[in-house]
Amino acid sequence: MEAARDSMAALLDAGIFDSAQTLGCFLVSSGGASNEASIPMKAESLVLHGDALYGGKEFRRALNAYKQAVQCSKSIPRQATSTARISVSTTGRSPSPSSSNVMPFNENEVKSKIAICHSALHEYREALQEMEGIPSKMRNLKMNLMLGKLYRISRNNRVAAICYKECLRQCPYVFEAIAALAEMGLSSKEFSLLFAQAPNRGGKSPGDFLDAQRWWNRYVEAQCCIASHDYKGGLDIYLELMQRFPNNVHILLEIAKVETIIGKNEEAIMNFEKARLIDPNIMTYMDEYAILLKLKSDYTKLNKLVHDMLHIDPARPETCIALAAFWERKDERKALTYAEKSLRVDDRHITGYIMKGNLHLSLNRPDLAVTDFRGAQELRADLRSYQGLVRAYLALSKCKDALFTAREAMKVMHQSAKALKLVGDVHAISSSGREKARKFYESAIRLEPGFLGAALALADLHVAEGRNKEAVLLLERYLRQWADDSLHIKLAQVFAATSLLSDALSHYQSALRINPHNEAAKKGLERLEKQMKGVDPDAPEDEDENEADDVDGDQDDAELL
Repeated sequence: MEAARDSMAALLDAGIFDSAQTLGCFLVSSGGASNEASIPMKAESLVLHGDALYGGKEFRRALNAYKQAVQCSKSIPRQATSTARISVSTTGRSPSPSSSNVMPFNENEVKSKIAICHSALHEYREALQEMEGIPSKMRNLKMNLMLGKLYRISRNNRVAAICYKECLRQCPYVFEAIAALAEMGLSSKEFSLLFAQAPNRGGKSPGDFLDAQRWWNRYVEAQCCIASHDYKGGLDIYLELMQRFPNNVHILLEIAKVETIIGKNEEAIMNFEKARLIDPNIMTYMDEYAILLKLKSDYTKLNKLVHDMLHIDPARPETCIALAAFWERKDERKALTYAEKSLRVDDRHITGYIMKGNLHLSLNRPDLAVTDFRGAQELRADLRSYQGLVRAYLALSKCKDALFTAREAMKVMHQSAKALKLVGDVHAISSSGREKARKFYESAIRLEPGFLGAALALADLHVAEGRNKEAVLLLERYLRQWADDSLHIKLAQVFAATSLLSDALSHYQSALRINPHNEAAKKGLERLEKQMKGVDPDAPEDEDENEADDVDGDQDDAELL
């Protein structure tokens, strides 16, 4: 069966996993297994069969094949191990037939494959046990990266950091390790020391080495800034790197992701669109882009994005989140099923938890939303998870928990106007806390004059206390600098509340000129037109008309999909 084993390796190299699986069935069932000389061949066949099953994403079967191979290897006589031809490839790839003739059984490599299968099945504890069985001196780059991820999942950050540092000593361009160490608080100076310890591959010239170190250091600094919630500092460095590496899709996406977190939605949308122009098949962070399009009510672009993502890879968690964003307008429960599916695909997908939490809030289940936002925070705390937790606690009337969470956000992001506004939002809930809320909103505006969220919240506070004139003056002052649809809508609402209907009409129309898709402006305008006709806007509509509207809505969804 040696010719068949060589063909098996060739099939795996070519990625023809179905045929490799079938051939593997013949190899592992071939006779003569009782013969001592054939035991090494049996172990090799089991590893090759496991590689084929893993390549076909049959992780449970691959796991069983690898374990059988380890068990079989224990029966190999010592004198045979030096000449046994056992696969030592990484999972999913086998060595060339010629190289497999001389390699002994590598139990550590097979243990690594077992761990990768457990990890693919979300069995992280079992995966960690397998990896810990590999001596530290025998671990290669891939093993150290895998161990770092597993230790981090088990919340053993100290040991995870040791593994990630070892990765960077072997190769400084393991970007997963850079991001993880930055989030664990490693300083830029410590990163530089690790870069200096890495081997100079290929004997590059000192000039080339220094140039690489310069941009690598700047990238690391950006990661450290963002991990410490200094989003402005991180964005500035990324923009500097874009000058050095124009049309870099990775940096464009990182910029857009940070802009999404801090609420610069228009800038984020623009950068996501730039990334898609460069690489139309990119999937990274496209769920974030989908959520932004949903917030903007740009369902034409959202429909196109979802269609493209389904065509590229329907199984990705990003596709599930994009579908959730698409369905949220018409069927929140259906949207929730897609958000849950994204977490079944990848239980560490932070955007999945954020989306699920927001949907639970919309469905009036703040108790479940708390669990979702906490899940996001356990993976990586950012502004959105804090905002979601505060909203959930307030919906549960747990004002103390909401205030504690908002203050924690302010401590973590001490230079963030958004965190200051979050504390103000909690105080604004009660009439006794409105004065404190006003101070926090004004502090947020002083820290970030262009932060419209704080201006809108302060305007709401003025209206709640009967200071409509102050609210109008504040919003008009902002409009002179920022032509934003949300400012026009807020002004329209204030004017409508004070019976200045023609002024309200003008601002709703201005909002729609800026953003024709704005649902709030459309609904506000519809309500205002009823008021101007002397019709009660809160009166229930005729049931037949509602039913007809629902049918039309279903047809619209069918057409979009």
